[in-house]
Amino acid sequence: MKILSIQSAVAYGHVGNSAAVFPLQRIGVEVLPVYTVNFSNHTGYGAWRGPLISPEQVADVITGIEDRGVFPQIDAVLSGYQGGVGIGDVIVDAVRRVKEANPSAIYACDPVMGNAKSGCFVAPEIPILLRERVVPAADLITPNQFELGFLTGTEPADLESTLESVDLARAMGPSIVLVTSVERPDRDPETIEMLAVDDDGAWLVATPQLPIKANGSGDVTAALFTAHYRETGSAQTALERTASSIFDLIDLTYRSGERELQLVEAQEFYANPRMQFTAARVR
Repeated sequence: MKILSIQSAVAYGHVGNSAAVFPLQRIGVEVLPVYTVNFSNHTGYGAWRGPLISPEQVADVITGIEDRGVFPQIDAVLSGYQGGVGIGDVIVDAVRRVKEANPSAIYACDPVMGNAKSGCFVAPEIPILLRERVVPAADLITPNQFELGFLTGTEPADLESTLESVDLARAMGPSIVLVTSVERPDRDPETIEMLAVDDDGAWLVATPQLPIKANGSGDVTAALFTAHYRETGSAQTALERTASSIFDLIDLTYRSGERELQLVEAQEFYANPRMQFTAARVR
């Protein structure tokens, strides 16, 4: 499997491609990483150095990959945080060209906008770009519950309203939706859930909620779920594998006392998920 991953990169720590590439490689995926920024560290520290890469330069790298005749071999295009409108146009154009070369390729978009605790933390034009241009071009999206509401103009809370919001998102274009950080009022308060929906049904998985904010965990989640879904075609299997790996990654990070994801130390959990969580069919 080959995945073209168009995301940010950091030298220290693990977000964007610096979070997604290694876990994908560890499960046997050939990754073609294209960087949209090259920062010293993620912006959560409040200070960072390094360049934003212009949309023109990103497009140039993608064209260089196309020149090598690789597009027919690409199984999925993956994108995450989009810093500006220009990069969204580059990604959508790259998806179009990849799909022309390989009609079975899918586009997986993590529509990064914010979260329930901090609200929307991207530029005001980004949610509009995602809603109107990017998400309609996607086959698979991985919003958190907050982003799902933002995309669909709804306020998903319990399972029923979250499924209704997913249906609205699927009506926009994507057939596969993974909702992360689902916090239903009636769930076990010590758990957090993920919901996966495709044409075959809907599945919900719960994992213990750990008292840690793990920057980059969403990027790993989107990457692993995309690869597992592309390989198996099963939302349930992809969800169970991803939940297992991500919980063990976050748990290891929490127990280490480190702020950054212990991405390398957790590598066996990607290659051989323990499958300790069962996804329940909810539709």
